[in-house]
Amino acid sequence: MMDATDVIYHRVAGIDVSKNDAKVCVRVPSSARSNTYRESVTTWGSTVPEIMALRVFLEEQHLDLVVMESTSDYWKPFFYLFEDTIPVRLVNARQARNLPGRKTDVSDAHWLAKTASWGMLAPSFVPPPPIRALRDLTRARTTVTQYRVRELQRLEKYLENTGSKLSSVVSDLDGVSSKLILHALVAGERNPQALAALARGRLTSKIAQLEQALAGIRFTDHDAFMVRFHLDELDAQDARLAALDTQIVEAFAPFRGQIAILSTIPGVKTATAQIIIAETGADMSAFPTAAHLASWAGVAPGNNESAGRHKPAPTTNGNNYLRGALGQTALNIAKQKHGFLPDRYKRITNHRGKSRAIVAIEHSLITAIWNMLAHGLCYEEPPIHDTDQTKTDRNRQHALKELRQLGYEVTLTRAA
Repeated sequence: MMDATDVIYHRVAGIDVSKNDAKVCVRVPSSARSNTYRESVTTWGSTVPEIMALRVFLEEQHLDLVVMESTSDYWKPFFYLFEDTIPVRLVNARQARNLPGRKTDVSDAHWLAKTASWGMLAPSFVPPPPIRALRDLTRARTTVTQYRVRELQRLEKYLENTGSKLSSVVSDLDGVSSKLILHALVAGERNPQALAALARGRLTSKIAQLEQALAGIRFTDHDAFMVRFHLDELDAQDARLAALDTQIVEAFAPFRGQIAILSTIPGVKTATAQIIIAETGADMSAFPTAAHLASWAGVAPGNNESAGRHKPAPTTNGNNYLRGALGQTALNIAKQKHGFLPDRYKRITNHRGKSRAIVAIEHSLITAIWNMLAHGLCYEEPPIHDTDQTKTDRNRQHALKELRQLGYEVTLTRAA
């Protein structure tokens, strides 16, 4: 158990934030006895006037450190109003977990104050206001894009009610030909030949298949209303995405250099680069090493050791938006045929499977991103040492190992 000599911060406060209030424990040196501390707990509301009154109260205490933890986003009003005048830190609730059986908001505030005074709580990364604005835009775009995908899935699912197999012929219900056919159905056209004749581009080679997929469908006025509803919803989401894209281009104007640097990574598109900048802040000083950033992003292997034995552990919990962007980039890389990262993906897939290979590529990406943003460097393809000769040598050694395990002694002689 730690004692008074282990204290790093002598005047601290721990705040446990909930939706309607906050429990605040102030821990300061006691005037009655040396090397002891006096703790007092007060409750404050979560409205802006009450938070401002709490800020004045904390400023009067002349604190060295204020830490807070919260579920959901209830910490944001407190942190945003404190960050300019108070040395405040947001800490991870997992790190600040209290002893089991003593879990109350008041005891949590006490525990936060104690562990903060010992310097045991690492601060969570909270970006500055300009980066928070970028996050709002990119996260909104991600959310609308996900809604749009689900809306397309609902439309495809509803078309099955009518007997239509349009989605079995076309690759995308969101394509030009698909929308022409669907709008014609809504308008009252039921002739499969007339509907199939609306095909454009490469789909014109599948006229016969379209006629078969649209023949005999049961498309009532109710079905027309529902399909129109889904199409209108898709159009509305397209309009939202267009408005977001316009605002995003303007907001990311100061980061064109970083976007250009990140876009040199194979598989990283402009939208992905924008997400990376919005989530990390593009300032790598917040992350001491690439390993710190990988852990924060959630693409670092977990560590679970007990009694000298390493047990399986999932990857670290991280930033879902950043990890989603890294995962999409890794999938794009997996489809490429040549290059350092595609070759690495194929090599790991052969031994560990696709899921582990994707995580490994994500880790390689975030390591490259940290180095590129920290030093202002463009991506350079690492040399590929896995030549045909090394592959041959590796295959030979693997075959020899298997034969020895089966009990054979093997002598190799090169064929003429």
